[in-house]
Amino acid sequence: MYPDGMKKGNPKTKGSPAISNSARQKRHWRRGSLKASRGVVLAVIFCLTLPMAVANRAAAETLRLGVQKTGTFALELAIIKANGLDAAAGLDIVISELASPEAGKIALIGGSVDLMLTDWLWVARERALGAKYVFAPYSSALGAVMVPAASPIRKLDDLRGKTLAVAGGQLDKSWLLLRALAETANLDLKAQANIVYGAPALLYAKTADGEIDASLNYWNFCVALEARGFRRLIGMDEVERRLGAKGPVAMVGYVFDEKLAQNHAAALASFFKIVRDAKDSLAHSDADWVKIGREINVSDPKELELYRKAYVEGIPRRSIEAEAEDASALYRVLAKIGGPELVGPALTLDPSVFYRGAAPQAPAEN
Repeated sequence: MYPDGMKKGNPKTKGSPAISNSARQKRHWRRGSLKASRGVVLAVIFCLTLPMAVANRAAAETLRLGVQKTGTFALELAIIKANGLDAAAGLDIVISELASPEAGKIALIGGSVDLMLTDWLWVARERALGAKYVFAPYSSALGAVMVPAASPIRKLDDLRGKTLAVAGGQLDKSWLLLRALAETANLDLKAQANIVYGAPALLYAKTADGEIDASLNYWNFCVALEARGFRRLIGMDEVERRLGAKGPVAMVGYVFDEKLAQNHAAALASFFKIVRDAKDSLAHSDADWVKIGREINVSDPKELELYRKAYVEGIPRRSIEAEAEDASALYRVLAKIGGPELVGPALTLDPSVFYRGAAPQAPAEN
């Protein structure tokens, strides 16, 4: 019955006959029956859907991640959470904020997280000592040797007698690779330059203030210096190529135990899929980078574009085999210059360092 028709036949309208008590009782019974029927239907629906909801929650696999609050991984996970990609993939992602990469290693070893970011060099050392961690590429974004725009330093040899700041300490992989390349030109940077080690943020500040002749820092600090007029003397990507790498090497990656890969391969594949989606969003979304600018306190569009460019260029797009081959070449260089203190007892890179399950890389660009 249509609403307009109900109005015309309304027994309370003027001129309509009175309703008998029996009629009222019948209508009351019908209404009561209808309400009761609706209640039964709703109860049945509730009983049917509640187990399904519980089952869906139970089916969601928990993945505990150790994440540095200020890193790009945290930005990607924020996109994943905001868009509900984790829930749609049947994952319950639990994030533990880390103060440093070293804290992540401790958390992974202690079993309080399932996955964190670090380099394959650490994984190789741990495997040589008996652990069973594996590595999946995350980013090939690396730092550079930065100098002021007007600096007379034009080549590595010009660093003789100059002050070079190095972030990450004496066993930092970028520093060791730079030393190895310099040695091919008979330059011993450790002995022939004034080396200052320190925290990345502190060295960035001293470099920006003109207190240091040159600095080797992480990629994000190099971007900040570039935005302030500094130039690259040499990027670590070039250092890697000159030492034998055939393409950009993802030094940093997702690290987890082999048991996680064996017992939860499908969950890992789902995780890598939604991470690729988040990376794709960051690569193409202007709105996301406006938000990131607020997060990292960068308001200059040109500087933010430099961050975006470096991030996108660092997204791995090569096969695991290509990554492993180049990593093996660089490992031999690192083992020679860093010795057992750096790599442990293994002189060559164990191929099983690299996880060969569902690849987390983005598809190759056309």
